Amino acid sequence: MTSDFYHPPTLDGHRPGDLVRTRPVFVAQLSQARGAWQVVYVSANSRSEPIAASGIVLIPEAVAAPGTTAILVYCPGFRGLGGVCAPSQLLAIGAEPDTTAIEAALRRGWVVAIPDGEGLGIIGGGPHTFLAARAGGRVALDLARAVYRGANLGVAVAPVVAWGYADGGRAVAAAGELHPWYAPELDLCGIAAGAVASDLAALAPAFNRGEATGLGLAAMVGLSHAYEHLPLRQVLSEDGARAVEQAQHLTAAELLQQFPQPVAHWCRRPEPWNDHWWRRVLAMETLAHTRPGMPLHLYHGGLDTIVPVSAGRRTLIAYRQRGTKVDWHEYDGDHRSTAHWALSDVLARLTEDIANGPVSQPTSASADAEVRPGA
Repeated sequence: MTSDFYHPPTLDGHRPGDLVRTRPVFVAQLSQARGAWQVVYVSANSRSEPIAASGIVLIPEAVAAPGTTAILVYCPGFRGLGGVCAPSQLLAIGAEPDTTAIEAALRRGWVVAIPDGEGLGIIGGGPHTFLAARAGGRVALDLARAVYRGANLGVAVAPVVAWGYADGGRAVAAAGELHPWYAPELDLCGIAAGAVASDLAALAPAFNRGEATGLGLAAMVGLSHAYEHLPLRQVLSEDGARAVEQAQHLTAAELLQQFPQPVAHWCRRPEPWNDHWWRRVLAMETLAHTRPGMPLHLYHGGLDTIVPVSAGRRTLIAYRQRGTKVDWHEYDGDHRSTAHWALSDVLARLTEDIANGPVSQPTSASADAEVRPGA
């Protein structure tokens, strides 16, 4: 399935959001898709360096009328650090684990664009930068740009909405913060984000016990790839170093099965995130640094043991303190059930955002905006 399509292209002369390569694919899992395109495009990493990224663009059977249609950038939860877990590949081979939200959006007549995320899809680009929301936000915004610019995709310019869950929720929330200076030409009018932890330190207890323990090692691998100066080797034990070499090639299911131990098990001390450099990165990756200019819809499961609801409530408070137009919906469910129960509510909120239009008129992005260093 990968063939030469996912080999990294030459990026010389390209800017973030440029569409480099496309090919049509058949997605048998989706009854509501009239067409689908795998895409390779240009984005930027946490250090503002250009990177190749990949994703998939899904065309609905019937595009909704102007004023009700949209381009939905959809960022699902964590699928893995490597292996076959990029959404653009899973959909093409009929192995996408959850198509419910995608189908529901297509049924509304929305174009759905799904980024694979930094480190997934493109050959040799991994491991995935799990929990690095700043990188995830850029990859999401640049896929929307690529859809705008991709005349061969046959997609008319329309308002953009973004929706993500867990790690994907962090990515779309960060996209809302980055939007004014990174991609102001996009008509981004609403964001829905579920199970979001603004402060990554709040996830530490879950990474050391319970069903999320296998994700602690993945978090260290993902963040250290996003920020190459992070001293991963010096906080790992010898067993931890060997585990990391293996973990960076695994899907989420494989990670949870093969590395169920607490993150402290792989480290020289029980709280590796208290290292000076790690504390700096965790602070940089905290959300609500700025106020998104569009409505933000946060939701969470009260019984979530993977991303504690207390972390989600603190995210809500942080955005409110910034003056964000934000609402909150708490469900009486766990991490997985909430993702499904929230579907109709999320679609209703984003539909209202589309009808209301952008808070301010999108502007043309300057060259400086596209290469601006920062969080």
